[in-house]
Amino acid sequence: MRAFEATARLGSYVRAAGELGVTPAAVGQHVRLLEAQFGGALFERQGKKLVPTEAARAVLPDVKDAFDRLAQAADRLRESRRTPVMTMTLPPSFAAKWLIPRIEGFRMAHPDVDLRLDTTDRLADLAREGIAVAIRYGAGRYPGLDSTLLMAEEVFPVCSPSLLTRVRKLREPDDLGHFKLIHDTTMESHASFPTWATWLKAASARKVDARRGLRINSSIMALQAAIEGQGVTLARSVIAAGDLRDGRVIRPLQPSCATNYSYYLVYPAGLPLSRSASAFCHWLKQEARAFQEQP
Repeated sequence: MRAFEATARLGSYVRAAGELGVTPAAVGQHVRLLEAQFGGALFERQGKKLVPTEAARAVLPDVKDAFDRLAQAADRLRESRRTPVMTMTLPPSFAAKWLIPRIEGFRMAHPDVDLRLDTTDRLADLAREGIAVAIRYGAGRYPGLDSTLLMAEEVFPVCSPSLLTRVRKLREPDDLGHFKLIHDTTMESHASFPTWATWLKAASARKVDARRGLRINSSIMALQAAIEGQGVTLARSVIAAGDLRDGRVIRPLQPSCATNYSYYLVYPAGLPLSRSASAFCHWLKQEARAFQEQP
């Protein structure tokens, strides 16, 4: 089966032999044995290239998936003999603004576990890529994954305290007409996610043009622009929490908009978590609960 998969992928016995570390004759013999076992040809020759038959193409995805799973199992066996490693993927903004400031607590409680954080907005295939758990920002519907709600989120205006000392006062929503609006465009493709237009309408502001201002495709950078006094941004509550607590930004106006998006802890359904992944999930849920209980 390995000879069959390599030949189908590479198009020749010679190339398959080079990858498998055997002779081309040995690869050809394995393929012929397989053809004899299943009673039909697996390849057709087109010039110098071997092309899988229709029957062979039909089973190739399953064969490749089987080898991928065997490789994952071998990796897990190797990892079990080493220092426990827990790999997770999560959005960069959540990692930078929420998890990293707290991660030392997990390290102190579990010094024997090494963490691998893949900060990306890409939706990784956890089981195929050997990733233990992930944090996802969405509606909580993830086929093939078990999900646990960590934190809901809302959005509201924030700005640097210094901005209000050198420019006009900001007491009413319509006062935003005198300030530069900073737009976080990371969720722009999601029609239901609140924007400045959404917030201004909910706050009954009539004198502010929601189309103007600075547009940034990063939640972290939009918040940083506000910290630097460049304007007022519509911040996400979880991402902005640390900067609000430490006084780098303030909420000049209290109205907020709820979102349909939350942070979820997810992992492959039907697969047991390793001891290190279980410990991390338990710690993360405790941290999320403590965060939500803060005033």
